[in-house]
Amino acid sequence: MSSHFDDAASLAAQLLARRWLPRSHPLMKRALIDAELWDELGRRLAGVGLRVVDNVYADQVTVALLRPAESAVFGEGGLNANNNLDLPRDGVSLLVVLWSLIVLPKRQRQISRADLVDDQGEMFAKDKPLPAAASVSPTLSYRSLLADFGDQLGKKLRIGANLKLLERHGFILRRGEDIAEGPLLDLLLDYDQLAPRILDGALADVLARATDPLAAPVIAEIQAARREGEAAQEEGA
Repeated sequence: MSSHFDDAASLAAQLLARRWLPRSHPLMKRALIDAELWDELGRRLAGVGLRVVDNVYADQVTVALLRPAESAVFGEGGLNANNNLDLPRDGVSLLVVLWSLIVLPKRQRQISRADLVDDQGEMFAKDKPLPAAASVSPTLSYRSLLADFGDQLGKKLRIGANLKLLERHGFILRRGEDIAEGPLLDLLLDYDQLAPRILDGALADVLARATDPLAAPVIAEIQAARREGEAAQEEGA
């Protein structure tokens, strides 16, 4: 039995037991740069219908069902539902709003800081890692969330109940009156699919009303940059 087999089994067991592991975990840190160990971990998880979910913009690594396993686990009814966590409809809406207010600004800051390093021409700039999610992820004010989106999301009682659900599932963390990114928020929601739908859809107008002191300015900056890009494309057409 090889050491890679043992390490892969240990990682798989820890991911299943804990639901996620930090990228800084010693064994996970090695797996992220050891292709043989990473592939073996993937094979071990695939054997039980799971896959590794990794994202360089997130501080954690988790697992999710492979597509062929989803129908076996959830059945056709589960696949056709808007989520497989039994979140109520207003809970899903709250999740999307929180993802927009936390992950969109966080990605903007991570990319901007990485670009800044490249622009400064620092030696080995390309080898510098992205800023850790914890260092750039905004913390939301519960009071601002309630004031901005309370009418659309069920007001205080429903928002409070759904925040507890989202915290239990690992999407958010509660810090007193503040709401922070949870370990799974930027892993289980697909940025490439969700971001364009939000920024180009009806939710963009809703987000424009956000008054959170940390998230709102970055959201406004993202939307302004998107409008400028669209205008430039139209002029060049």
